[in-house]
Amino acid sequence: MNDDDPLLPVEPGYRHVLRARFLVQWAVLSIGAIVLDQTLLPGTGFHGLPSTLLPLLGLLTLVVVPQRIYRRLGYRVGASLLQVVRGWMFHSDTVVPLVRVQHIDVTQGPIEKLFDVATLVVHTAGTHNSIVTLPGLDPGRAAEIRDIIRDHVRTDFA
Repeated sequence: MNDDDPLLPVEPGYRHVLRARFLVQWAVLSIGAIVLDQTLLPGTGFHGLPSTLLPLLGLLTLVVVPQRIYRRLGYRVGASLLQVVRGWMFHSDTVVPLVRVQHIDVTQGPIEKLFDVATLVVHTAGTHNSIVTLPGLDPGRAAEIRDIIRDHVRTDFA
C-alpha cells in the first residue's frame, strides 16, 4: 500500500442497505410522532406538526445521508496494512497493521444479503479500536481480503 494509491470505494449496493436501515428507523420514529400527535396534541397549536415534520425529515435523510456516507467510505489493502477511511464531520482514518490481527469475520445480515454486500470485521490485539469494520464490500471481495489477511497472519507465525 502506498500513500499515493487511491482509496477503493465500497459497493454501490451499500447505499441501498443504508436506505433500508434508515427507512426502518424513521418509520418507527414517524409512527411514534403520529401517535403522540393524535393523543397528546389535539386542540393545541402544535397539532399536526410532529406528524408532518418527522416524516419529511426522514424522507430528506433517506435521500441525502446514504449517498454522503457512501462517498466518504473507502479502503486500501496493502502488503502489511489495511486502511479504512470514513466520515466527514467525524472523520476516521484507521490503519490496521496485519501483524496485529487476531481473527477476521465476513458477515451478512438479511438486508445486506438482499443487496449482495458483506461486512469485513477485523479483530485486532489491543483495546482501543480493537474491532475494525469495513461494510459494503462485495462478498467475494470480502472473502478475498479475509484470505489475504489470513495468509499474512499465517506467515507471521510460521
